[in-house]
Amino acid sequence: MKHETIVLIVGAGPAGISTSACLNLKNIPNIVLERDDSFASLWKKRSYDRLKLHLASQFCELPYMSFPPNSPTFISKNDFLEYLETYVFHFNVNPLHQRDVESAIFDNADGKWHVKVMNVEKNVVEYYAAKFLVVATGENSEGFVPKIEGLDGFGGKIMHSSEYANGKSFEEKDVLVVGCGNSGMEIAYDLSNWGARTSIVVRSPVHVLTKEMVQVGMFLLKYIPCNIVDQMVMMLSKLTYGDLSVFGLKRPNKGPFYLKKITGKSPVIDVGTVDKIKQKQVKVLPSIKKIKGNYIKFIDGKRKRFDALIFATGYKSTVTKWLKDDGVLFNENGMPKKRSPSHWKGEKGIYCVGFASAGLFGISSDAKNVVEDISRILMHV
Repeated sequence: MKHETIVLIVGAGPAGISTSACLNLKNIPNIVLERDDSFASLWKKRSYDRLKLHLASQFCELPYMSFPPNSPTFISKNDFLEYLETYVFHFNVNPLHQRDVESAIFDNADGKWHVKVMNVEKNVVEYYAAKFLVVATGENSEGFVPKIEGLDGFGGKIMHSSEYANGKSFEEKDVLVVGCGNSGMEIAYDLSNWGARTSIVVRSPVHVLTKEMVQVGMFLLKYIPCNIVDQMVMMLSKLTYGDLSVFGLKRPNKGPFYLKKITGKSPVIDVGTVDKIKQKQVKVLPSIKKIKGNYIKFIDGKRKRFDALIFATGYKSTVTKWLKDDGVLFNENGMPKKRSPSHWKGEKGIYCVGFASAGLFGISSDAKNVVEDISRILMHV
């Protein structure tokens, strides 16, 4: 038996549920497939306890629903999950869970996408067909751990940041966090609070800002050119933190909002880690050269023993594992070939949501664009 619909959405994170919500508002039939046993599983199962949204709430809303009026400016993980629960109920979004997509291919004969899916719960194969396919698995589909000489022989605990909840089990242990993005810096802060002897690998220059600086900067970007906003924010950062290069944190030559737009790399929003670095409660170390047993050798020649490694080295797309015909939308890394703002549409009725490296704000924009385009096409059929 083949399940037929107009729009098939793969992934039930914020990208998938917001796309389904927009379609439901226009009464366009759709099915959402999710490989996990719940929607927004990354937020529910693979995010640390102290997580808060790094941007102000107005930049983190999904389409057509604001946060409650009494919400704080920066939303906690639990409050965001409550918001998502309300969202799926309000817009009647009903994902099919434990559906692992094995392949998706476009059939020129009938002009439809044909998708083979494993129902993990029942251990049966299901088949779906749809005029439109929306890839909503996002950039954060699978944790990425870089290849390092000797990593397989490391004698301590190894985990990806997606497995990290809190530092309770690391008290009095030597822990190395690899990666100095927002997750890495916040995990290092949390580990230190739990009494771990914490170090962090910083391989490249990074902007460090407060959440208020980012909030002001995003507001100003509506009215002032990016280069001027960058200059203002960088000056505020220098006044607030001083010269961080003496602590191993070098600033990039380009501004934070320019880099976010061009590369997708976000500035670090400091939660208190910089103070811990200055007080030597968190040590900054250079890139890893190789690992032998519990000892790690760094590119500056120094060696140090660690009990645990936590990789906050980001995620990767898994689209290429199952998408057999990409409609010239994705490259070999499973990311859009086109840059924002024209990244979301391919050929043959394929779209993507949540691949713009623009967070929840980008997801909301993508979902609206995709559904408006689908609606326009259907009106002319």
